[in-house]
Amino acid sequence: MSTRRLPVYIMADVSGSMQGTPIESVKSGIRQLHRDLMGDPQAIESAYLSVLTFANSAQQLVPLTEVAAFNPPDLSASGNTHFGDGLRLLLEVFDRELVRTTAEVKGDWRPLVFILSDGAPTDTEWPIYAQQLRERRPANIIAVACGDQADTQVLKQVTESVIQMQDMSPDAFKAFFRFVSASVKQTSAKVGALSDGAGITLPPPPPGITIVP
Repeated sequence: MSTRRLPVYIMADVSGSMQGTPIESVKSGIRQLHRDLMGDPQAIESAYLSVLTFANSAQQLVPLTEVAAFNPPDLSASGNTHFGDGLRLLLEVFDRELVRTTAEVKGDWRPLVFILSDGAPTDTEWPIYAQQLRERRPANIIAVACGDQADTQVLKQVTESVIQMQDMSPDAFKAFFRFVSASVKQTSAKVGALSDGAGITLPPPPPGITIVP
């Protein structure tokens, strides 16, 4: 591995409430994100993408893959919102995929994680894994509350960085994924100047997407 990787994880709620336009918009947004990053030389060099989903169970549909080789996955929506299973899988994926910095090796940059959810958890285990993520702080996590049924207080227990997207239209998702693309490009351009413990300043969210205090 000649260049230190910037891991980027998209973790999407694919429960039944996401059926129809929302899930199609997420699929389209991921394809647009990939096209945008393919047009940025720095992102091509350093960014690696992965897609995880959660509903009745959690899956990693695409393992951490360099941008040039990434193939946007097909998504379908059904079932309940087992949020805890998604968080558990995210922690497992970090342990399995991320290269840690040691005295001999410079590991991966701190990952960017975008979690999208449009509802409230239907499982009871999620607080355990939310607490582990808060305590370990393994990544820069941005949680996205999609629609007015999303439970922002649940997302706040995972990360302080929560944004709300009231509009679930294709245009709203397109604007969100442009924000993701801008975040990855901005971070890719800066990683060479960052120390390993440095925080990342993300671009402001687009109109219609608000930061949850």
